[in-house]
Amino acid sequence: MALADNTGCAKPSEDFPFPEIIELNVGGQVYITRHPTLVSVPGSLLWEMFTQKNIRSLARDSKGRFFVDRDGFLFRYILDYMRDQQLVLPDHFPERSRLQREAEYFMLPELVKMLAPKLSKQNSLGDDPCQSDPEELSPSADATRTLTSASATLPSAVAGGPGGAVTTGAGAASTDVRRAGFITIGYRGSYTLGRDSQTDAKFRRVARIMVCGKTSLAKEVFGDTLNESRDPDRPPERYTSRYYLKFTFLEQAFDKLADAGFHMVACNSTGTCAFAHDQTDDRIWTSYTEYVFYRE
Repeated sequence: MALADNTGCAKPSEDFPFPEIIELNVGGQVYITRHPTLVSVPGSLLWEMFTQKNIRSLARDSKGRFFVDRDGFLFRYILDYMRDQQLVLPDHFPERSRLQREAEYFMLPELVKMLAPKLSKQNSLGDDPCQSDPEELSPSADATRTLTSASATLPSAVAGGPGGAVTTGAGAASTDVRRAGFITIGYRGSYTLGRDSQTDAKFRRVARIMVCGKTSLAKEVFGDTLNESRDPDRPPERYTSRYYLKFTFLEQAFDKLADAGFHMVACNSTGTCAFAHDQTDDRIWTSYTEYVFYRE
């Protein structure tokens, strides 16, 4: 009985210097794929790299894997495209422009076209979830829309000033045009407690205050104190759980939420306990707490 040829274990030769299965180190991320996948797009950078006969000219890492100095996380989409020449991205993919730059580097013109912004009105957010939101094009766009809404819905509140002048109604109009919604803030904290329950607990400071909710509401409430570095391209009407505050005082966060008209509607906390040292009875409590705020 003849055995099937195991091409995955084929050894390189002079005519075919590359093995069937190739390991890549792309920016510190390791990928394992087949040689035909890497040369599936003629003229691409990967095709040029893995069709040459001088294999020694390619850079390698300390473990002998072929090294490519590019974004290791985005390369997964490049490799997916190389497999079947199709583009499939997650919903609300925030790094479309960076992936387009990677496609240009790897010389994949068809992928570059797929990633280019589509201006047709037939494209929905589902077809192209990472198009720029019109409200994000200008810092004053959201304020303009709010003022327009206020003038349309509150004509009696803003009219009637002396000599027919229009009054701003800072007390009434500003509260009426605020959009309703929820914002959740959470934090992880820990403290050490000794054997005697009367002993003062040794608290550790709060490392980070997380913010979850609609992007536009979070920016409205916290403004410049909001750190958006982990989710920089989120459209204003989308939700996020990756923002956090640039300060670590809960009371400061509460004050900002109260000033914006929010009030607390729920909170919860979980905790775990572990002994700090084998020789002592000191225990370290670690907790995660969330506060839910709502504005009508």
